Amino acid sequence: MKGTASSIEACIQRIAPRLVLAACTICAFPPTAAADLHPDDLIAPERRRDQFPKDFGYAAFPYPYRLPGIGSGLSLAAGAFNIADTYTDAYGIVFAGDVKGGAAGVGDIHLIPRTLILDLGYSAISKAAFQSYAQRGMNTGKDDFRLLEVGDTEYYGARMTATFLDRRLELHGAWYEGASRLKSIRDKEGNLILEAQDPPRDRGHTTLLGARFDLTDDYTDPRRGLRLDITRTQSPPRGSGPDYFVMDYNTTAYIPFRRRDTLALNLLRSDAFVTRQGETDPAALQQQLGLNCAGVADPTQQQFCNEVIDTTIANNKFGTATSLGGFDRLRSYPQGRFKGAHTGFFGAEYRWNLTDERTPFDIFVMKSVRTSIQVAFFYETGVTSDTRSDLYARKNMRDSYGTGLRIVTASGVVLRGDVAHGKEGFNVAIFIGYPWEL
Repeated sequence: MKGTASSIEACIQRIAPRLVLAACTICAFPPTAAADLHPDDLIAPERRRDQFPKDFGYAAFPYPYRLPGIGSGLSLAAGAFNIADTYTDAYGIVFAGDVKGGAAGVGDIHLIPRTLILDLGYSAISKAAFQSYAQRGMNTGKDDFRLLEVGDTEYYGARMTATFLDRRLELHGAWYEGASRLKSIRDKEGNLILEAQDPPRDRGHTTLLGARFDLTDDYTDPRRGLRLDITRTQSPPRGSGPDYFVMDYNTTAYIPFRRRDTLALNLLRSDAFVTRQGETDPAALQQQLGLNCAGVADPTQQQFCNEVIDTTIANNKFGTATSLGGFDRLRSYPQGRFKGAHTGFFGAEYRWNLTDERTPFDIFVMKSVRTSIQVAFFYETGVTSDTRSDLYARKNMRDSYGTGLRIVTASGVVLRGDVAHGKEGFNVAIFIGYPWEL
């Protein structure tokens, strides 16, 4: 539910504990001297190392999963980096159990060495389930969701990056296409509410254009400087969907502390712009999706079905900006927890580098050269809504805070594990790469 605080005092009372936590973190790791931060470093600090590493590495690990209403099983993820003395990486994941399928990709294919880079990816999954909350925005509770079961899912695409000036300026474009079929709507326990009748296989594509200005001391593991990403994502209409595009402005500042630590501050603004609305008539939309909510006998389950249609209509009217929740932003919430046409986000993360080294390691399932072991402490706050004015009310925001452990490797890979806490409890994330990059 929405917060009920209506005064400045109530707002201060809510955020004070987080401000104290942030202050204690900074005070616990003060800069050794004012000379650690130079004005020129915030403009374009010198690179610490070669920005195109070629150190070989690999990793492979099992990953158990459990999807309500779908089942459970075990997946195996693996990757090899800088293969055969090149910059090229390969990675993949295979699902076994109740979900069949997998994904594979090849990245950092240098068509023009150190200048023009190609990435390719493909995935196919027999069935999966996605959470659909009763409404968009920030006003739903932890358990106020249904499950959308989809099948015959296929997704593939390519990304081209042109990089210049030692990776300080990058221009990129991408094209992705996917298809899936809605199979059923289930409650949060996985019990069937309604099965789609002869549903169409929905297919569509997305194009992406963007630029990165990287004024930091290192592309992979920045410790000082400023980074700005500007991205335009276009989603042409598919089926009953809208025609819209999303503009993302993602800025991160890296402030050095002590000899090798960093305070990272991130600010994201994301907005969807609809050029043509999709289908907004509930009856027509149900027919196109192969659903009949009126045919559900149980009133509660019928309401669940109608809520799914309502959120689809909201997307068709307003579009959907970058969501909050998951591996990247508001890490205490599940992936895609909060969705809307407009998103605002702020994050602070203190990265305490325990080591600064070049230590080879080989533990059977993982091999590379370790350059740093890092402990992180972070705080995040964000909001998303279909109405821009809602972004500026503190009572609408949700918070996450927690800690993480990272291993930075010479092959250009950051292995990350985070534990985050928020209003809806704890969440654990294991991922590759720093947060706020996607």
